[in-house]
Amino acid sequence: MNARQDWSAARGAALHGELTVPGDKSVSHRAIMFGALADGVTRIDGFLEGEDTRATAAIFARMGVRIEAPSDGVRIVHGVGLHGLQPPDGPLDCGNAGTAMRLLAGLLAGQRFDSVLVGDESLSKRPMRRVIEPLQAMGAVIESEDGRAPLRIRGGQALRGIDYTLPVASAQLKSALLLAGLYAQGETHVREPHPTRDYSERMLAAFGATCAFVPGEAALLGGFPLQARDVSVPADFSSAAFFIVAASIVPGSELLLRRVGMNPRRTGLLHVLRAMGADIVEEHPDEQGGEPVADLRVRHAPLHGIEVPVEHVPDMIDEFPALFVAAACAQGATVVRGAAELRVKESDRIATMATGLRALGIRVDETADGATIHGGTLGGGAIEAHGDHRIAMAFAVAAQCAQGEVRIGDVANVATSFPGFDALARGAGMRLDAA
Repeated sequence: MNARQDWSAARGAALHGELTVPGDKSVSHRAIMFGALADGVTRIDGFLEGEDTRATAAIFARMGVRIEAPSDGVRIVHGVGLHGLQPPDGPLDCGNAGTAMRLLAGLLAGQRFDSVLVGDESLSKRPMRRVIEPLQAMGAVIESEDGRAPLRIRGGQALRGIDYTLPVASAQLKSALLLAGLYAQGETHVREPHPTRDYSERMLAAFGATCAFVPGEAALLGGFPLQARDVSVPADFSSAAFFIVAASIVPGSELLLRRVGMNPRRTGLLHVLRAMGADIVEEHPDEQGGEPVADLRVRHAPLHGIEVPVEHVPDMIDEFPALFVAAACAQGATVVRGAAELRVKESDRIATMATGLRALGIRVDETADGATIHGGTLGGGAIEAHGDHRIAMAFAVAAQCAQGEVRIGDVANVATSFPGFDALARGAGMRLDAA
């Protein structure tokens, strides 16, 4: 458990410079997992050196996978094949990583040995029933604490492919079923109410799995081995999002964000911010590790409130804390609907953002699946991030436009996804210090 840390933030200078944010967390998790299950050696460049992704690497090391770290951001994974994982000597600790726990539930359901997945206090409160139930329909045996961790997974089960329609749009749930599908007899077919991120599908196909996918649908044929391949991890769009919003709302700012992952199932925030009037230009489009990337040049521009199109919600689910800040600095009201998933993240992000913005003088009307944020003038105040890394970073950005000091409590978990955020932010011109 991280020791408590707090920040003090205040209005800073205009943001300028070129930034490279850390590697994509979702790609880093999956590269470790698929590299471990592949035949051969996988080199990962751009690996996110965050607590969540390191937890995933440590879990596979405990199951007999040799993972070298020759330098910062590099991992060399010596794959053991689909059936080469070894029984761990105790519970596998996912820390704060919901991605790790949900994906591992699917992967471990197909192993020959029993396993137990545990997490920190925050992760232990997050709902897992939505992943447990379809895995049970595939033949998995999983016990839980009323649908929450720890998850006790019985090995040696004969899994079978299913045709399953997700009750909610969730890339983590989809990925868990596809990972179980690697060990299942027949085809595992997953359908989504709205298309979500296709990182798993792209990477599975790159590693040689028989995986076909289109937006909103994926099918995988079980029983085929994976072949190692090198992975180059793009910069994490969710991490870049805080600087995209900061440069948009702080007068006089211009930032260039290098080699940002531009997976179309990830970049809903760009569409929404542009509709609000943001000045964001994509430069030097390319492909890196099977993923589209581009440099993003962001200049300050006055924003106006909009009704966020529901079709963009699944493509920006992790970026809503940053969007709430942009909305608070916009003229007029911004309406968010269809985002009930935000209530079961590391915190209830709708309630936590609403409470924090109100403490800074912004009117926010909550609904069950969203909120209406009335743009206005941000004042100073005290905010609790409740251990949620994205809440902490969002209010650090908000403080750059505030009339007074903003004290942000319980920020230690920023290290789970964005180690070095505070130093990078200060280098770009933000005022942010340990409190």
